[in-house]
Amino acid sequence: MKVEVKSLLRRERLPHIWCPGCGLGIVLKVFIDAIAKAGLDPDKVVVVSGIGCTGRMAGYVNVDSYHVTHGRAIPFATGIKVANPELEVFVISGDGDILSIGGNHFIHAIRRNMDINVIMVNNFIYGMTGGQVAPTTPLGARALTAPYGNHEPPFNAPYLAMVLGANFVARWTPLHRDYLLNAIVEAINTRGFTFIEVVSPCLIFNDFNNIPDAIDIMEKFRELCVIDNNPDPKDLIIDLRKDQRIVVGNFHKDNKPSFLDNYKRVIEIARGGAGKK
Repeated sequence: MKVEVKSLLRRERLPHIWCPGCGLGIVLKVFIDAIAKAGLDPDKVVVVSGIGCTGRMAGYVNVDSYHVTHGRAIPFATGIKVANPELEVFVISGDGDILSIGGNHFIHAIRRNMDINVIMVNNFIYGMTGGQVAPTTPLGARALTAPYGNHEPPFNAPYLAMVLGANFVARWTPLHRDYLLNAIVEAINTRGFTFIEVVSPCLIFNDFNNIPDAIDIMEKFRELCVIDNNPDPKDLIIDLRKDQRIVVGNFHKDNKPSFLDNYKRVIEIARGGAGKK
């Protein structure tokens, strides 16, 4: 199905509210390009976002979209997919929403291999509420709630998703536009739970080395990012303060039966049993 990209934007709501130079604008454009490239019917696409800067994404996409309470995007999306399996359901939200407030839902949706696509934009901080430490804030980075430096180790999000059993896991940045687009298309074509981390540091609330504005962040990505589709997942931790490399790529692909595949089998067994009785 051929779809005009402009029709996938709620243009009446532009300009968007994100800070100038924020990577979220790029992610939005890449996402609608991926919908068009994959040939999805917009009437069968649903976007769910939680609270936070990334959570505003649902408001700009011209498909059925929902802006739900903090940390509840994944269970909300789960309900939509189970109610109507024909829909292509996306969760687009931030690291705080997905891994902190919604961390328990993240874990169990992957355990069930729920048929949804999760795109998590990692800005390393709670940006919308003033710059508090998040589960992804690098060690040593100063924040509103850690004026002397964060002492809590951050999540290695792709590793966590792989260990839990997601069928597709990737990480890209706004600099890697085409790679990110193709990863979203790959996620669309993969059954079960898919997870893409988009690394995009907050421009306002950060304490990372030598990245004071958007251009510097892009240059930093160009300098530090290494594409590796077969890394040791333990090495995917990010520490921007020490200028360590940032590994990006499509890390994992599997074809395990999804939640809906298994659910259909249960229904078939139940109906067969009832027939025998």
